[in-house]
Amino acid sequence: MIDLIAIIVSIIGLLDAGYLSYSKLNSIDLVCTKAIGDCNSVNASQWSTLAGIPIAYLGMASFAALLFLTLFGKKIKFLTPYTDFLYFFITLVGFLFSAYLTYIEAFVLKTFCQWCLVSALMMTILFSISVIKLARRQRQ
Repeated sequence: MIDLIAIIVSIIGLLDAGYLSYSKLNSIDLVCTKAIGDCNSVNASQWSTLAGIPIAYLGMASFAALLFLTLFGKKIKFLTPYTDFLYFFITLVGFLFSAYLTYIEAFVLKTFCQWCLVSALMMTILFSISVIKLARRQRQ
């Protein structure tokens, strides 16, 4: 059941990051609920890239890697012993980076991007799943 939740959440995160990536790649405005904030000013800010790479691309890569690990990590012999640890590492970095970016939105930009918040929420859920997986592994 936990893997099914991880698959669904990873797909939602992948679609969300895909939309953000598409918008960034094609320089089009995001559809945004103004009641939450201004997605386009967040997406155009200096914090929307890291070393010249759009954050949305990194999000897409992360969600794709997590989906791959969930679907195939236990089926690929050389990955099997490391799957839970890789999953934890990716989600930990993603969770911490999402928290940092949400802080930037709240206290520096003073506006939010609903798509970024969805991505942060999906990564938080996946990080929680990774902690549960590691705890179960330790009990075995």
